[in-house]
Amino acid sequence: MALLLQRIIHHSLLVECIMNIEINMKKILLIALTLFISASIFADDVRYLTTEQFKQLVFDYSNNKTWHYQGDKPCIIDFYTTWCGPCKRLAPIMQELAEEYCDKVVIYKVDTEQERELAAVFGISSIPTLLFCPMGENPQVTRGLLPKETLERVIKEVLHVSK
Repeated sequence: MALLLQRIIHHSLLVECIMNIEINMKKILLIALTLFISASIFADDVRYLTTEQFKQLVFDYSNNKTWHYQGDKPCIIDFYTTWCGPCKRLAPIMQELAEEYCDKVVIYKVDTEQERELAAVFGISSIPTLLFCPMGENPQVTRGLLPKETLERVIKEVLHVSK
């Protein structure tokens, strides 16, 4: 009788465990689906970076002295501030470029007032400043408001990316 009772309890625990696994798998699938949809929706958006995100996604200057871009596709980093007139005029251009080059180039923005350490590391003294990061090469810097056509030419020549 004790053995039968033990098996029933074991069976009940096993069924409960399987049900919990099913519930957890449903949660995991729901989270994965949500992340996939979010990534699809925002794939063509400009992405805002904090200093810590910059270190994870672009270059960890705290642990490395030699430039090594960590991304899987070229990027442009727009150093800006919210009160800067030329930065405000550049913002819609950067959004257009993010949409047009979404599968080929990542476009980041760094608020130099919020991320002072990052701005200091790169010697950002005028805004907007754009950092073009090609794959396997050193980054190139431009300063000031540039027209979209010039930015497209730089994307082609420096990042080696065509539309």
